Amino acid sequence: MSRQALMVMDIQNAVVARYPDPGYLPRLREAIARARAGGIPVIHVVVGFRPGYPEISANNKMFGGLARRAAAAGEEAGMAIHPEVTPEPGDIVVTKRRVSAFAGSDLDVVLRAGGIDHLVLTGIATSGVVLSTLREAADRDLTLTVLADACLDSDPEVHRVLTEKVFPMQADVTTVAEWTPA
Repeated sequence: MSRQALMVMDIQNAVVARYPDPGYLPRLREAIARARAGGIPVIHVVVGFRPGYPEISANNKMFGGLARRAAAAGEEAGMAIHPEVTPEPGDIVVTKRRVSAFAGSDLDVVLRAGGIDHLVLTGIATSGVVLSTLREAADRDLTLTVLADACLDSDPEVHRVLTEKVFPMQADVTTVAEWTPA
């Protein structure tokens, strides 16, 4: 029997601030509430680095910018999980070091220990953490669902192409309202 987990990825203050959408966090909260009500584990995935950012190469455009923004916002405040989706007791928080939720994290250990083989993906950005995690999870033979309206991207057309044309090749794509936690 398949065991699902809801992945809530990169919903950190510094990230959310870059993607203003007043309807996004309420939809995400609904997905989290539905998962909890269905007894499905909620895994919050955050990007994080050691003080001074020794994991960030000078060659890394994406994370170099994130480190600067987080430092400007106050390192701890910028990297914290957004207060509208604060983890509750029993939720799992995984820290990653790159775009994919698997990169530099212990996510694989958490999934195997919990017997989880079906990931329900949400997060910011569709073209970042969601895409990278989906591809790596598919290569690990995990079953995947993407909650399209619980993903967000700065480019609506990129989001549309990914959720309508790319993701369906490796995942079931649905909405928060249509998702049945199992």
